[in-house]
Amino acid sequence: MYLQDHVLYMRKSCPYCVKVLRFMDGAGITLDLRDTTHPGVQNDLVCIGGKRQVPCLVINGKAMYESDDIIDYLRQYSA
Repeated sequence: MYLQDHVLYMRKSCPYCVKVLRFMDGAGITLDLRDTTHPGVQNDLVCIGGKRQVPCLVINGKAMYESDDIIDYLRQYSA
């Protein structure tokens, strides 16, 4: 299932990001991913949520942090 209006800011080297990505993979959930190691992406994240913390799920412009909270939120979309 593809979730529109959802963006996950992440870093491949972050174990909490990997935890969220593994859950999404197992649940068949896809959404836009933004790697904060790419130029300008971290600045975008700071503008949205006010901090550099990843993972950060942005839902309709509102930032949600903490991998467990993100997984709990995404669980409603799992099959």
